[in-house]
Amino acid sequence: MTDIVLHHYAGSPFAEKVRIALGIKQAAWKSVDIPNVMPKPDLMPLTGGYRKTPVMQIGADVYCDTQLILLELERRVPTPPLLPKGREGEVRGLTMWIDRNIFWSAVGLVMGQIGDKLPEAFKQDRSAFSGRSFDPAAMRAMIPVTRDQTYAQLWLAETMLADGRAFLTGSAPSLADCALYNPVWFIRERIGATASPLDRLPRITAWAERMKAFGGGKRTDIRATEALDLARAAEPAPVSVDAHDPSGLKAGQKLSVTPDDTGKVPVSGELVGLEPDRVSIARNDPRAGDVVVHFPRAGYIIQPL
Repeated sequence: MTDIVLHHYAGSPFAEKVRIALGIKQAAWKSVDIPNVMPKPDLMPLTGGYRKTPVMQIGADVYCDTQLILLELERRVPTPPLLPKGREGEVRGLTMWIDRNIFWSAVGLVMGQIGDKLPEAFKQDRSAFSGRSFDPAAMRAMIPVTRDQTYAQLWLAETMLADGRAFLTGSAPSLADCALYNPVWFIRERIGATASPLDRLPRITAWAERMKAFGGGKRTDIRATEALDLARAAEPAPVSVDAHDPSGLKAGQKLSVTPDDTGKVPVSGELVGLEPDRVSIARNDPRAGDVVVHFPRAGYIIQPL
């Protein structure tokens, strides 16, 4: 199998969602450290402008958003499985809920407590990323609200563990566990393992220790230029467009794909792949060569050009 390359930085909670999945699978992977703020000059040739972290590269195929990254990782490294058979939709639905709700409450809580200590460049970058001002004073004032929302939502996960199960959906971890580990890890790393509201969630705390024990797989560090060389030397894997897709989009059509929440930078290219849960566009860059960039459809706006 072509090498898995993860473009990430150590403090990224969404990157930790992928790293823990690699740990569960004890998968071998190559690591490219990227800046935590723009510019990201060695990543943009691969993604065409997509700026979120992480990005997974396999040869000349570039996977954006952890929704899709983990599905592709599951396809390529199926053992142990992270999608329990017969419960795939349930687990993916839980994952979307965690990513879109629990995560942002946890981020508000963390940033309310550490925001005033962060570098000015980070504040400016995240203002551009989110489309609103990064205001540490306002985030600190919101701590009672963000803590309450984080507690209320993590308590739901706490109740899932009340029957003694080791993980959210049973005796083995799933994509939902990887997703939940993301915000819980972020709180633990930035404000402490016993920070409120984790101090009132003993099952989540014990679960987080079980997750942490999986580690991060078999990592090898490489330079960004090596990753670009890998892309340029490879050919994208074949994909296809569903001719009966309700969107009416057709193979070869020029279009853009843009996140609908943050980091709203459109990526443009030629439609080469379309399935119910993903869209793939072909593009060329002098440094990366011919690549195909893959996105999930949920949470992304597809617009013909």
